[in-house]
Amino acid sequence: MNTSSNSTLLRALPAEHRERLMSMAREVSFPQGTRLFEEGGHADKFWIIRTGTVTLDMHVPGRRAADIETLGHNELVGWSWLFPPHTWHLGAEAMTPVRAYEFDAATVRRMCEADPELSASVSQWVGRVLARRLRAARTRLLDLYAPYGSGSLR
Repeated sequence: MNTSSNSTLLRALPAEHRERLMSMAREVSFPQGTRLFEEGGHADKFWIIRTGTVTLDMHVPGRRAADIETLGHNELVGWSWLFPPHTWHLGAEAMTPVRAYEFDAATVRRMCEADPELSASVSQWVGRVLARRLRAARTRLLDLYAPYGSGSLR
């Protein structure tokens, strides 16, 4: 589980932008085993985990889905909502009961379109999360499917 400042909203955005974004939040709960979204589906929401864990997974043809990463407290679940065509690149499942802040993606995108500084902050935050998740996915897939694992690429 990652608790780096790159993925935690509380550290990633300036206070003013964080407060504006959080004013749009809705508190939700998901029972263990709930699929938050499926790879290829329409990305119309995103979440920040308050409690519990969510596993990101990737469809692998001919095999069961590969677990890519487990997310926890204060981490962003979902980044595909920000980038056209707004389609999920991974799947996500609640591995424990989850409480989260839920955001309507279209509303947040409109808010960002109206405020270039907010847009830049949100884009940088999501971009950092995306870069780290891509590295994690690569490492995990190499661990699962490469003959010698991922090794220690730096």
